[in-house]
Amino acid sequence: MTDFKYYFLIGLAFSLMQMNQAIGQNSDAMKKAQTTNATIKVYTQDEADVKATVEQFLIVAGNYNLDAMTEMMADKANLAIARLRDSKWTTETMLISEYLESAKNRTNRPYFEPVKEYTIHVSDGHLAFVKAIAVLHAFGVPLLNNIDYFTLIKENEVWKFINISFTSTRIPEAERIYDPIVFAKSYAQAWCSKKPEYVALFYAEDGSLNINNGTPATGRAAITQSAKAFMDAFPDDMVVAFDSLVKTPKGIEFHWTLTGTNTGLNGTGKKVNISGFELWQLDDNGLIKASEGSFDAEEYSRQIKYGVND
Repeated sequence: MTDFKYYFLIGLAFSLMQMNQAIGQNSDAMKKAQTTNATIKVYTQDEADVKATVEQFLIVAGNYNLDAMTEMMADKANLAIARLRDSKWTTETMLISEYLESAKNRTNRPYFEPVKEYTIHVSDGHLAFVKAIAVLHAFGVPLLNNIDYFTLIKENEVWKFINISFTSTRIPEAERIYDPIVFAKSYAQAWCSKKPEYVALFYAEDGSLNINNGTPATGRAAITQSAKAFMDAFPDDMVVAFDSLVKTPKGIEFHWTLTGTNTGLNGTGKKVNISGFELWQLDDNGLIKASEGSFDAEEYSRQIKYGVND
């Protein structure tokens, strides 16, 4: 749904020079949010369900999971886009099924679109209208200001999209400042994509991933295979959640938690919940030059065999 022409305009001045400041600002913001109750929105159950549906859609859309997107659509759902490019507005409308079919025939890259503000109205528990003010990022860099509008209808107690519309304006290049927190959240989202090649795109072309002091996977093709091994083990419900980003003298620690059910080839069917971290060295473009992953392999193996609580 978006124009990724400027994916790799991640400048040196907008990457590592901003990293320490960005981590500190995000940390301060999180602390402030935890101590400020006045701005917490209380949602009804329907509103909360609609919000969760929209957030799940933005994840699967950012990962171009076309099958999951299709499942979330009502019959004959439609799409409308208004874009401001070079001081000119263009508009486009189509059935979402047409968009999804066309997406199968082009090269897509992951994006991350966190929502800054929601406005949700539910009519009689069956029709919902959502306005979401969001910023679309690629690999930690904000590219587009989007105002998204969603209309959903409840079918058999499940919220389905009947319309998705949005306006999109480019963020000026001077404001495209690399944010390591957003990069880390985008990376976690890519691990949930069922597309291991998306994980590899967060690495430099000659980047490396070493898990528990094993043999390093060097280059995007090898990193793709390493990510695929985990995705194959949890093909149905694997989620890698971003926990925190910690600056250390040795590099940046990306802390994560993986949950899923081991239903892959020769799987045990047991649920797994394991946490760990990757120690990152980033290159001048803010991509991962080297990652040293670490988690409790013995506990992971135990959960694969017996489950989380056994």
